[in-house]
Amino acid sequence: MADFQDETGILKLVWFKGVKWITGNFAPGAEFIVFGKPGVFNGMINIIHPEIEAVNKVAERISSALQAQYSTTEKLKNQFITSKTLSKLTGTLLQQLKFRIPESLPSYLVAKYKLMDLHDSLNKIHFPGNPEELERARYRLKFEELFYIQLNLLRYKTIRNIKQKGFVFANVGENFNNFYFNNLPFALTGAQKRVMKEIRKDLGSGRQMNRLLQGDVGSGKTLVALMSMLIAIDNGYQACIMAPTEILASQHYQTITRLLSGMDLKVSLLTGSSKKKSRKNISESLLDSSLNILIGTHALLEDNVQFHNLGLVIIDEQHRFGVEQRARLWQKNLNPPHILVMTATPIPRTLAMTLYGDLDVSVIDELPPGRVPIRTMHFTDSEKNKVFGFMRSQIAENRQIFVVYPLIKESETLDYKDLEDGWDTISRSFPPPKYCISVVHGKMTAANKEMSMKLFKDGHAHILIATTVIEVGVDIPNATVMIIESAEKFGLSQLHQLRGRVGRGAEQSYCILMSTDKLSREAAKRIEVMVRTNDGFEIAEMDLQLRGPGDIEGTQQSGIPFDLKIANLGKDGQIIEYVRNIADEILKKDPALEDNQNLLLRSELKRLFSQRQSWSNIS
Repeated sequence: MADFQDETGILKLVWFKGVKWITGNFAPGAEFIVFGKPGVFNGMINIIHPEIEAVNKVAERISSALQAQYSTTEKLKNQFITSKTLSKLTGTLLQQLKFRIPESLPSYLVAKYKLMDLHDSLNKIHFPGNPEELERARYRLKFEELFYIQLNLLRYKTIRNIKQKGFVFANVGENFNNFYFNNLPFALTGAQKRVMKEIRKDLGSGRQMNRLLQGDVGSGKTLVALMSMLIAIDNGYQACIMAPTEILASQHYQTITRLLSGMDLKVSLLTGSSKKKSRKNISESLLDSSLNILIGTHALLEDNVQFHNLGLVIIDEQHRFGVEQRARLWQKNLNPPHILVMTATPIPRTLAMTLYGDLDVSVIDELPPGRVPIRTMHFTDSEKNKVFGFMRSQIAENRQIFVVYPLIKESETLDYKDLEDGWDTISRSFPPPKYCISVVHGKMTAANKEMSMKLFKDGHAHILIATTVIEVGVDIPNATVMIIESAEKFGLSQLHQLRGRVGRGAEQSYCILMSTDKLSREAAKRIEVMVRTNDGFEIAEMDLQLRGPGDIEGTQQSGIPFDLKIANLGKDGQIIEYVRNIADEILKKDPALEDNQNLLLRSELKRLFSQRQSWSNIS
């Protein structure tokens, strides 16, 4: 232990080494730069095993008042490659540069927005003279990274709007009007009407629609999708919906056939489980255009699925499909169909601008009238008997219950509740013949899953024990309770999706989050947010802040060619909006970036994005 002092006071530094090592390395009176995590012991501030370097050594290497910290691993540290080592290597490299690093933004942008130049930014981000220099360097590098992403997205959108012609759906005809006046189950919400106006404008514009439709669980996206398909049919075209799971595809099929009851339209379902004869009939009716709407899973992508005149493609929960898969569906026409991609996972605005910046975005931000907000409660495992009592009271009122587990079987490495153990516990507490329990998980055959789901849907099973396979596509209005085991192990967006499986009828519904008694700070925050609000967009924003963008969409989309090096989509929303407006202004004046002052922008876009296939025509 040694006392280090400056004008602010005394700091105790602690090493678990001998006194000789300390006296041999740190002579009294010398100046050092110290870095570490401070703590308090016996009323004194201390740092255990700090990083420390003599001021004169730092000055010899490079002038900086602040010490950068670099991520390292235990394996690297064992080889003496510490943060300080990386700092020395970086300083040596920068000192050996015999030229200024070429600028990567046009001079007019650097001057207009008072940006630090690239050479100085790369120096100051590692070795700033003061906090202000560090902030200016950081801002310049974030500005550039996010600017080029937005410029690339908006460029594709501009090019598509200029070059990509679309089918003109000029008529809102008999099928649409018949449905609207005779089959519409309830009056459209204001949000649904607004979104339909946006879609109708796209469909009649003469350019290909490429629109993202966001809507919280139960907001009525399927109804909007159906009405859009009826416009396509009224103009002599076919339409299709692709969903990621058989459960969701079947749900769409059942909902749409019910909504179209009494109308002279043909709707078919195509999944991996479809029989050979059914597939043959579908293929024939697609080619002779007698089939108006085809709903299916990845099976729609098969080469033998050919349309006579596909005019509108709707992709639900689109982030579950790879970009290449989606493009294969788009390529089934010589001329590109209109595209509507839908998601029930609310996407924060800043993330949507980056992941889907080349799409037009519509949002259904209100629920149909009559929906009672779901009440969310948190219980720990020690309160299980209370929850079982509540379940019995709900079943006594002829309500049904979901119980969701994160795993099918017990794991040696993960401390999660599992479905098999849960079934054993619940079946003992809810024994037959008084109670009937159904089970659904991903390893079951499609036929067994369908049978179990039918048992629950028809009201013969009181409790459905499942994994997250029921996250989307399950619509059972009589189910009023969603119990999520090991809720602390789920992300906010997934918890919100699961909660959305209830609350689909007129009765009060409940979501019960079960967890261990001891929660991490982040897990406790997630559960607190779920209990406090049902607003999917607020939840998505909080999820982004807590978790970062991570792999939220499952695959990197057009627009993000690499992992972000310095920008943070969860924290840099203001910069994203700012640079997007700048990029939009540039492209309005010079769509092809042909002006001399923009040639550098053009070459940088080519360097950054030329190795990436653009899938912007599909999503």
